[in-house]
Amino acid sequence: QVQLVESGGGLVQAGGSLRLSCAASGRTFSHYAMGWFRQAPGKEREFVAAITWNGGSTYYADSVKGRFTISRDNAKNTVYLQMNSLKPEDTAVYYCAAAETGWGRGALYDYWGQGTQVTVSS
Repeated sequence: QVQLVESGGGLVQAGGSLRLSCAASGRTFSHYAMGWFRQAPGKEREFVAAITWNGGSTYYADSVKGRFTISRDNAKNTVYLQMNSLKPEDTAVYYCAAAETGWGRGALYDYWGQGTQVTVSS
C-alpha cells in the first residue's frame, strides 16, 4: 500500500508558476513509476506527465510540454510538478498516482492521491 498526499496548489495569475509536490508513504517509493493527472470541472481526468522509477525518463502531454516539468527525489519520497507559463485552461484538480508496473500515459496506476486544486486566473 502507498499513500500519496499532494500539496502546492493554489490561485495564480496567467503566466505565473506553481510547484506541486506529492509525498508518498508506505511501500518503497522508488519501486513505482509516478504520474500526474488533472481533472477540470465537467471534463474527464487527463494525463499530464509521468516519470520512471529512477527519474531517467519523463513523458508529457502535448498540452503541457515545454511548460511543465516532472521530477522526483527518491530520498525524500516525493514527486514534483513544476508548472510555468500557466494558462486558464490549466485550471483543474491535480492528482499524483503511482504505478507498480509500466509507466507513462497508458500505465495501470495503482494508487492515487486526493488531489490539489490549481486555479489560473486570466
